Amino acid sequence: MGLRMDDLHAPTVASGPTSGGATASGTIAKQSLQEIIAQKENLEAELSALGSVLDSHQVDMNTSLTTADGFPRSDIDVAQIRTTRARIIRLKNDHKAVMKRLEDAVYEQFAAGKPTEQLPAQTQRTTVAAAAPVVEPPFARVNAVVPSSPADQAGMKPGDKVTKFGYVNWTNHERLGKVAQVVQQNENHTILVKVLRDDEEMNSQTHDLRLIPRRDWGGRGLLGCHLVPL
Repeated sequence: MGLRMDDLHAPTVASGPTSGGATASGTIAKQSLQEIIAQKENLEAELSALGSVLDSHQVDMNTSLTTADGFPRSDIDVAQIRTTRARIIRLKNDHKAVMKRLEDAVYEQFAAGKPTEQLPAQTQRTTVAAAAPVVEPPFARVNAVVPSSPADQAGMKPGDKVTKFGYVNWTNHERLGKVAQVVQQNENHTILVKVLRDDEEMNSQTHDLRLIPRRDWGGRGLLGCHLVPL
């Protein structure tokens, strides 16, 4: 069964003004810089979602989609994977261009004598290293986890807030209906799950989990956990 690509492409990434449109005015320059940062974050979020689509099929950008005889593989949605790969290639090119614009915009800020501390914190990090992955809004909470279940073995804990479940995120979970679909389609296969978890100081930290749904764990269902929509 194919998975709808439309859900993963919303919201679309709008084209913001280039840094070349900024003037000497600090307000206008800051607005332009913020728009470039927002565009970069939107691109990274969509790339992450599309990467999860490939993960749900257990393929990457180079995995063969044909059999040894040259026929399309019947165990995966070849059309969706090809569409996803093409979109990823386009977005990576867009991301490269946006990063160049961001670098130029930051340079202009320094050339204009703007103190470093006035730049957005994420912009400062981008000048020395790649920005941290965008944290998407959670769409489900883990209400309970059965000991020794697949969810427990993956490291899932009560109170975790799910931001990604395979290709499913806050834009397309359909009241967790898509989560059930991913579980059924990936029995005995790894599903990449991202959760937010509060530490002792109540700061949310992102955790990447590898969940393998299976029936032979000794309990009910494939996961051994209870999720509730947010």
